[in-house]
Order: sequence, then structure tokens, then C-alpha cells
Amino acid sequence: MQPDLWPFAENLYQRPGVEAACLHLQSRGADVCLLLCAAWLQQRNLACTPARVAQLRDCAHGWQKEVVGPLRALRQRWKMGALQDTELGVLREAVKRLELDAERLQLQRLAACSQGWSDELEGSSGAWIQALAPDDLTADDQQALSVLQTAAIS
Repeated sequence: MQPDLWPFAENLYQRPGVEAACLHLQSRGADVCLLLCAAWLQQRNLACTPARVAQLRDCAHGWQKEVVGPLRALRQRWKMGALQDTELGVLREAVKRLELDAERLQLQRLAACSQGWSDELEGSSGAWIQALAPDDLTADDQQALSVLQTAAIS
């Protein structure tokens, strides 16, 4: 794994507006790990090509569907109950940590997928975030992508 993707993602996520933008996009079905990886690839000036986008989507899809998504759904389902039940709250926090671990592993997989990519291919290095975002975006979604894009290049 390229060792700098996880720290890059953590740093980017802590910038003003990025957490809210990512949570908004996640609620609309976006894979935030893919978007954080997109920002990382964009910062590294790697060409965004349809083949590379497809590789990253393929790499992320199964893990997101089988691991990250179910953990997130369980954590969200337990949100209200955990307010009333201390033991459920403790379990919910454990699931939250597992979800974060699963996202870190997904980022490792995405970095490994892109390992060895050179910048010799033609393509726009600034197109990654848009290319890995969901297709059916609203104006609010585009605004959230813009926040992520701005934070990624600053």
C-alpha cells in the first residue's frame, strides 16, 4: 500500500466543511472511500482514465457492499436504541470502530489497486472526484463535491 493514503484521507476529512460534505454524499449513496482516494490521486496528478475508474470501482464495490455497508447500516439502526440502552451503546461504539477499520482496509485496497500507475497516460488529473461520484447528483450534491474538490487542492 502507498503509505500516505490513510493519513491523507484523515487530514482531508478534518478540513473545514469536508466531513459534512462527505456525510452528505454518503447519505446520497456515494462511496466516501472512493472519493477520498480520488482526491489523493488528483493531488498526485495521476491521469484519470475510464479504465482506471473502472478498476477502482471494481476494487471498492464488493468490500463496500459486503463489509462497510452492513456495518454502517447496523450502527445507524442502533442509533436510537443506544440512547436508551447503555449496553447497546457500547456495542454500537464497537461497530463504529469496526466500520472505521473496514474503511481503512478499503483505502488500503484502493491504494494497492493504483500502485504502479504512472502519470504518463493522457487524461485529466483533475477529473477523479467527479468520475468516482455517483451519477445522479443534485445541486446540493455538486456543492458537496465542490467542497471536497477545493479542500483536496488546497
